[in-house]
Amino acid sequence: MKIAVIGAGIGGMAAAYDFLSAGHEVTLLESADYVGGLAAGFKEPNWKWSVERFYHHWFQSDAAILGLIRELGWENRVLFPRPYTVMYYNGKFYPFDSIPAAILYPGLGYGINKIRFGLVGLYLRLTNNWKPLEGVTVDQWMRKWAGDKVYEEMWEPMVVGKFGERYAKEVNMAWLWARLKSRTTRLGTYQGGFQQFADDLADALRRGGAKIRLSTVIEHIEAQPDGRLALNVAGSGVEIYDRVLSTTFPAVMARMAPSLAPDYLQGLLNLKSMGAVVMVLALRHQLSEKGYYWYNLPKKAGFPFLALVEHTNYLPAENYGGDHIVYCGDYLETDHEYFRLSQEELLQRFLPALERINPNFKPDWVRKSWVWKTNYAQPVPLLNHSRNIPDLKTPIPGLYYASMSQVYPMDRGTNYAVLLARRAAKRMLTEN
Repeated sequence: MKIAVIGAGIGGMAAAYDFLSAGHEVTLLESADYVGGLAAGFKEPNWKWSVERFYHHWFQSDAAILGLIRELGWENRVLFPRPYTVMYYNGKFYPFDSIPAAILYPGLGYGINKIRFGLVGLYLRLTNNWKPLEGVTVDQWMRKWAGDKVYEEMWEPMVVGKFGERYAKEVNMAWLWARLKSRTTRLGTYQGGFQQFADDLADALRRGGAKIRLSTVIEHIEAQPDGRLALNVAGSGVEIYDRVLSTTFPAVMARMAPSLAPDYLQGLLNLKSMGAVVMVLALRHQLSEKGYYWYNLPKKAGFPFLALVEHTNYLPAENYGGDHIVYCGDYLETDHEYFRLSQEELLQRFLPALERINPNFKPDWVRKSWVWKTNYAQPVPLLNHSRNIPDLKTPIPGLYYASMSQVYPMDRGTNYAVLLARRAAKRMLTEN
């Protein structure tokens, strides 16, 4: 068959790999001028490694992506350094990435709260029965079983940070279950950075015979009388394919395929998501003198973003020409003022928070900054969200759809993008 994959993110490329392996002719069509999607990176001339626009890492439990890497024979290119995560409490930061650290963390007090925290965490890690959890909100379930103190200190800041005040009390508990169930304290990356991984995967696809066309926008998808699909490609006209897999955002998919059945089309439009704004800083000096990697920052404490990540406390600064790389990231609704602020305005908004991390910080530590924004970064799973997930097989014959809005109940990320896309590819190759 002649197959088109719309979107050359990690998921789209994983599906293309399976199509090639099955002996089909594959073309990837990507609107950006690079491969990798939301996992893509950028690189200064003096850097050996790229830096992701939106911070990414793998977990040791990420079987789908690590399995693909094993198939490609690239296991020796995967690294699992040991980073350190801290929580904010009463003006100080405390390590929180191990059982001993959790026991010593003062924010939960002592006695019953820590016992409830431990028992709730243990239950959620052991149970596989997530379905009942989507019928209750995180706020309701956690307050009932973990208690107000534990929830308000541990989980509420993250939920509010991820989903804002608008959705924080509406997100279902299956979402939090998935995060606790699947994640590990060891975080992995690829030698050279995620952009290197994306480029290596694209090169492997090209060697296998795939065509990858960048800066290529699909304006319209239409079924043909003979059962094939016509793609109207901006600037080059109509192209005909036997099968098409789209890996785009739901709103983009709805725009490209307006002839989808009304219920499927409306389902795409009803899916809610949060955007993301990330500022990346190249500093002349290390920000965290204790070597902390990930700072969880509660907005109720006055921090202007959800997380601060000192990437070069995870990987050596030598990879980046001696620059100390810091991320300041937040999930936000797309009408938030951060989407309108200029890079310099955003920098001035964020700089005071760095002084709270390190009182010695001075603005002239910033050698360079970058800002990355996307309208689609975190799907919002409301009550009984499984009813809202679009089927991989659309009502248009031969057209399939796989996006991070469909990985539910698991959370978004390259691992589940690969899992979902390969599942879609298998259906495309076996269904009529």
